[in-house]
Amino acid sequence: MVIGRFVFGIGIGLAMHAAPMYIAETAPTQIRGRLISLKEFFIVLGMVVGYTVGSLFVDMVSGWRYMYGVSSPLSVIMGIGMWWLPASPRWLLLRAIQGKGNMQDLKENAIFCLCRLRGPAIGDSAPAQVDEILDELSSIEETKEASLGEMFHGKCLKALIIGGGLVLFQQITGQPSVLYYAASILESAGFSGASDATRVSILLGLLKLIMTAVAVLVVDKVGRRPLLLGGVSGIVISLFLLGSYYIYLGDAPAVAVIALLLYVGCYQLSFGPIGWLMISEIFPLRVRGRGLSIAVLVNFGANAIVTFSFSPLKALLGAGVLFYGFGVIAVLSLLFIFFFIPETKGLSLEEIEAKLL
Repeated sequence: MVIGRFVFGIGIGLAMHAAPMYIAETAPTQIRGRLISLKEFFIVLGMVVGYTVGSLFVDMVSGWRYMYGVSSPLSVIMGIGMWWLPASPRWLLLRAIQGKGNMQDLKENAIFCLCRLRGPAIGDSAPAQVDEILDELSSIEETKEASLGEMFHGKCLKALIIGGGLVLFQQITGQPSVLYYAASILESAGFSGASDATRVSILLGLLKLIMTAVAVLVVDKVGRRPLLLGGVSGIVISLFLLGSYYIYLGDAPAVAVIALLLYVGCYQLSFGPIGWLMISEIFPLRVRGRGLSIAVLVNFGANAIVTFSFSPLKALLGAGVLFYGFGVIAVLSLLFIFFFIPETKGLSLEEIEAKLL
């Protein structure tokens, strides 16, 4: 089981790195935010299915085996489906201007892939769009392959601060603790047992799904910054409410439940989808793979630290003080978003690099 989980973790790490990058590079500018946010929507949908399956098997001896088994056919379908994905036209054109293949062959391949991605709607405009992308890549000096050291200089460093900072705050504002320990929070708020709390987690998952759907629908209309600022403001309020419940309002379990629902809803409007959207948009194309790798490492590393430190810190400080601490960090993240996160709505990836970095 441990070996299986280890291999599974490697697969998740690769997928979480590649999926937003691929979608960002292949999506039309006007719906890029919606498509990348849909990735988060389907992740949450999978979590809801997982909660539901878990609730069915939670009281069964060795029920965890069935929980793993249910997801196996889905992973097989996904694995097979990957073979039909066309290459990213931007990646092909980057290889062309870096001299990693025949320019004409790579351009023709990029046109073919773009037609497959956009379907009949693209009409006869694919060659013109490929030429436009090629011109933009050439104008922003994408001809050299970036080194690891370059990630920490100039516009690459600015992109790393924006992307890495956002996914760091995504985790250290307590997201792993609030969600991983939702069942225990609900139990302490008066639910009778683990199975009841697990079933309530299904409702939490449904709330996440609904709020993520809202983000998907409005992200390309409202923009990234308003969703982040509004959602994180709600996270601040919810964390201070949770802290107050554990210290001052222990006889009002409704406060904990309301705070938990508020946190989940606001997180899925902001950090949940927008964090992954921003890191897939903000890095220059020639360092996007490396930049996303670092951002994903920061994300998962911070997730692990918060997850493993929550129980010891809770025992040392108490849950109330700990959630107040997360609230203070959330205030700092709000300031970071206000002063450092740019608005990328309506800009092509090349325009983001040229105008914002």
